[in-house]
Amino acid sequence: MSKKKYTVLLLVMAMASACGRASTPAPVTTPGNGGDTTKITTPADPATAATIGFFLNNWHPRTFTAPDYKTGTVPATTTTEVLVDASTIVSKLTPTLFGNNANPYMTQMVTQSTLMGHITNLHPGIIRFPGGNISSVYFWNAAPGNPPADAPAKIQDANGNATDPGYWYGNNDVGYTLSLTNYYNMLQQTGNEGIITINYGYARYGTSADPVAAAAHLAADWVRFDNGRTRYWEIGNESNGTWQAGYRIDPAANKDGQPEIITGELYGKHFKVFADSMRKAAAETGKQIYIGAQMLETAPASWANNTDKNWNSGLLQQSANSPDYYIIHSYFTPYNTNSTPAEILATGTSNPKGMADYVAQCWQTAGTTPKPIALTEWNIFATGSKQMVSQVAGVHAAIVLEELMKRGYGMASRWDLANGWNNGDDHGLFSQGEAASGETKWTPRPAFYYMYMLQKTQGDRVINASVTKGSADILAYASTFTGGQLQAVLVNKGSTSESVALTFKNFKTGSRYYWYTLDGGSTTFSRTVSINGEGPASGTFGGPASYTTIKAYGADAGQGIKVTVPPLSVTILQMEKQ
Repeated sequence: MSKKKYTVLLLVMAMASACGRASTPAPVTTPGNGGDTTKITTPADPATAATIGFFLNNWHPRTFTAPDYKTGTVPATTTTEVLVDASTIVSKLTPTLFGNNANPYMTQMVTQSTLMGHITNLHPGIIRFPGGNISSVYFWNAAPGNPPADAPAKIQDANGNATDPGYWYGNNDVGYTLSLTNYYNMLQQTGNEGIITINYGYARYGTSADPVAAAAHLAADWVRFDNGRTRYWEIGNESNGTWQAGYRIDPAANKDGQPEIITGELYGKHFKVFADSMRKAAAETGKQIYIGAQMLETAPASWANNTDKNWNSGLLQQSANSPDYYIIHSYFTPYNTNSTPAEILATGTSNPKGMADYVAQCWQTAGTTPKPIALTEWNIFATGSKQMVSQVAGVHAAIVLEELMKRGYGMASRWDLANGWNNGDDHGLFSQGEAASGETKWTPRPAFYYMYMLQKTQGDRVINASVTKGSADILAYASTFTGGQLQAVLVNKGSTSESVALTFKNFKTGSRYYWYTLDGGSTTFSRTVSINGEGPASGTFGGPASYTTIKAYGADAGQGIKVTVPPLSVTILQMEKQ
C-alpha cells in the first residue's frame, strides 16, 4: 500500500470513529483501592419497566454526604467475595417501595408525638388506609352508628351465618380510632402520601336496587372530597377471601341478581363500574388518580375453592385493561407455622420473583397488557416464637425490599404500623404498649431499624451485586448515587460470622468507606437490635434511642473494601468515589 493510500485510509477510519457511537471501554474489575486508570463510564438508565410504570414519576436523584464516623475494625483476611457491578443500571430506585399501612384502631396518631416522630424519621413515603379487612366495612363519610340506609344490620359470613358486620366510620374522633381527617393530617405532618382502599364489600352486601352503583357512587364522592390529595386508590381488599365481608351474601336480600359467592369475573365487572365513576370524579377535580385491581399472587393449591382457582382469569377477562395497576398481598411464610430463621429468610428471595413471574404468566395467558405491580400488604405469618417482633423479621424486611427493587415492583406497603401483641404474634412495626409485651407505647420493633437504615443509606439507582466466592449464606445488593458514589447491602442468613471483600466493575473507590451493622445478638429470635454496637437502653427489646445520629464505622479504602458480617445480620456500606 502506498503512503498516500495509507494516509487516506487512516483519515477515513478516524472520521468513522468520530461520526459513529463512542466505544465504551470494557468494565474494569478492581479491588477498590483506586490503582486502576481505566476510565469509569456513566451507564445509561434503562427504559422504565411496565411493572413499575407511573410509580417512578416521583423519582429524584439522591445526594451522598459522607457520614460522621468512628474507626471500624477491618478483617485481616476474608473468606467471601462479592462483585458489585456498576456498569449497568437495573432500574432507577422506585420511591414507593418503602410504604406501610395505618389502620383505624391505632389511635388518632396526630395526638401521639412519639409515634409521629418515628414515622417522620422513617418516611415510608406511602401509608395505606383504612387497610385490611376493615376496608370492606368502612364508611368514610359516616359517623358511628349511622351507616348508609342500605347497609344491612347483619351480613353473611363464609358459612352463611348472619353476623354483625362491625362497621367502621371515617367521622369518629374518639381516642382509640383514626378519623379520616386525622389520617390526612398525619400524612401532611409526616411528609408522606396515601393509598386508599375503597369499600368494595358494600357493592355485594348492600340492599339497594343497584348496590354496585351505590358503592361506586360512595367511592367517587370520596375521590371528590379527597380533591387530589391521594393519587393511588384500590378497589377492595382481598375480596376473594372467605374472611372478607362480601365474600358471601344473602341472595334473598340482594336486588341485582348477584351470585351468593364472589367470583373474579364478577369482581372484574364491578371494577369497571367503580373505576368509571371514580375517574369521572377525578376529572371534575382536575387531578390524576390511579386505580388498582386485586390479583392473587400465586397459583391456588389443588384444594383451593373455585373462587380462588378462577380469580385471576375471571378478573382479567372482565376488567380487560381497565386497571391502572394490579394489587397483590403476601405474608411470605406458611400460615400459623413456627418457622425457623432459615425458612423465613428463604422466602425473602423466592417469593418476590415467584409472585412477579406468576402475575406475568396470568397476563400473558389472558392477553392483557402488563401494568405496575403493587404489593400493598406484606409481612410474615410465622408464629409461636415471637418471630414477627424479632430481628429476623427485620433481616427479612431488608431482603424483601432489596428483592422488590431488583424484580421491578412499582409499590409496596408493609402490614402494619401498629397491631396487637397477641403473645408476640404482632405485625406492628410499633408497640401499642400492652403490658404483656413489656414495651412502652410506640416502642419501635427491630424491623423498624432495618427499614430506617436501609432508606437512610440508599442510592437512587439499583445495580447488580453477587457473591462470586465463599459463603452461600451471604446475599448482596447495591445501588449508586447520581454523583457516582455507591451503596452495598450484605445480608448474612447463616449462624456464623462471615468476612467479606468487595470488588467492583466500573467503579473506583475514594479514600474511605463507611458501614453500619445491624445485629440482633446471639438469640435466635432476638427482640433487640444494635447498630454499630449501640442497642436499647433496656437490653430486652427494641433498638437504640439515638438511631438517627449513630456514627458509621469508617476505614481507609486503600487496602480494599472488607467487612465482617455477624450471623443473622445486615451490614450496609457506603463508598466514596475516586
